[in-house]
Amino acid sequence: MPDDTHPAETSVGDKTTAAAIDIDRERGNFHYAESYAFDAGVGLSPKVLDYISDVKKEPGWVRQFRHDALGIFNSKPLPTSWASREIEKIQFDKIRYYLAKEKRSSRTWDDVPDDVKKTFERLGIPEQERKFLAGVEAQFDSESAYSRMKEEVAKQGVIFVGPDEGLTKHSEIFREYFGKIVRPDDNKFAALNSAVFSGGSFIYVPPGVKLAQPLQAYFRINAERFGQFERTLIIAGEGAELTYLEGCTAPKFDTATLHSAVVELIACKGAKIQYITVQNWATNVYNLVTKRGLAKDDAQIRWIDCNIGSRLTMKYPAVVLDGEGARGEVISIALASEGQIQDTGAKMIHRAPRTTSNIVSKSISVGSGLASYRGLVKIPHGVGGCKNNTECDALLINTNSRTDTYPAIVVSGQENNTQHEASVSKVSAEQVFYMMQRGIREAEAMSLAVNGFINDLVKEFPIEYSAELKRLVELEMEGSVG
Repeated sequence: MPDDTHPAETSVGDKTTAAAIDIDRERGNFHYAESYAFDAGVGLSPKVLDYISDVKKEPGWVRQFRHDALGIFNSKPLPTSWASREIEKIQFDKIRYYLAKEKRSSRTWDDVPDDVKKTFERLGIPEQERKFLAGVEAQFDSESAYSRMKEEVAKQGVIFVGPDEGLTKHSEIFREYFGKIVRPDDNKFAALNSAVFSGGSFIYVPPGVKLAQPLQAYFRINAERFGQFERTLIIAGEGAELTYLEGCTAPKFDTATLHSAVVELIACKGAKIQYITVQNWATNVYNLVTKRGLAKDDAQIRWIDCNIGSRLTMKYPAVVLDGEGARGEVISIALASEGQIQDTGAKMIHRAPRTTSNIVSKSISVGSGLASYRGLVKIPHGVGGCKNNTECDALLINTNSRTDTYPAIVVSGQENNTQHEASVSKVSAEQVFYMMQRGIREAEAMSLAVNGFINDLVKEFPIEYSAELKRLVELEMEGSVG
């Protein structure tokens, strides 16, 4: 990653706005008391890994994979960045790494345990499935509680299951790609995930199959002092196309909650993968995620990412452009509210000629919230005809709001074209005053300004998600001024 010792720091003052805004998280800020059939206890040790492997009845190579990853995790230092002081607050010995009510997911909502079903119904997941989804995977703490795909999609040869089922029923495909795009030694939290991973999605779309409806996974943290470590592996065969939606929520606790996922995407020749994330974590969640895709000849991978909530988010979706004519894109929105850190960005690695990448990042800083863009574009020697466009725009709301930019563009090849643009703006007193003179409340004026700032990116989300994003911004502005 870029050197973070000399950030491009910006702060502005605005007497019109108040200092503190707190997102209304009523949609996700609830939890029900649970009894778990499987509990690995508190703390991280080889015994915890063996417990997980025993419960899942995993083959020997997976058990060894976990133990090797734990050794890597213990040997690696914590990441160094301006958010490192927050990361140092994580107490790994006080986290519960595996909690599950059941080992296997249900195929119908009626078979989901009543208390778990009550949570997902309150979040609206069954309704979303009925309206516009081709399949759903709903994870509750460490394991999937519900997994189902439409029959017509299954008949096309599409696989959409959890990693456990991928291991047992589709081992040849699963093992060929698992841990190859994001290796355990990639970073400390990738190693942690590799040691204790549970839940997530395994998707395989056969060559030539184009899914008209998206697949969705929903990740719910319910327990206190818990770590969720789902693992997602998506493979699109030659000429295949799919869209994957990912939603995340958790209730707010006084203690820290850890979410550390790993996502691996493989787009074969001419394939297209679109991966959409809308996270609305509670403010006690540490969200430390590694996401990376590999695009072969003429393939396309798009990450569309919305980061709201969490105490700290560090997430930099990456595309390795491995085949001639491959395309990669990251579209991201990050909102850092009072006391929150959104350290987000993107990585584009051009390893083949005539590859194209596009990064568009928009961040909003509210109160003492810290938002940053941290990115890397790399074109090595011997690779030519590549193009990259990077845009980083930031909106500052309050007197002590702050945004940082850490771009790194490394070009060693010939006949390549790269460009980078960054801008910082604020909601001005004149703008708010103008709208208030026309009968618009101050909070509504702020909401209109923020939604206008991100409107072009919100259009990239499915309509069901874009409406929710706009409403979240409106809730963010309520009570923020006055």
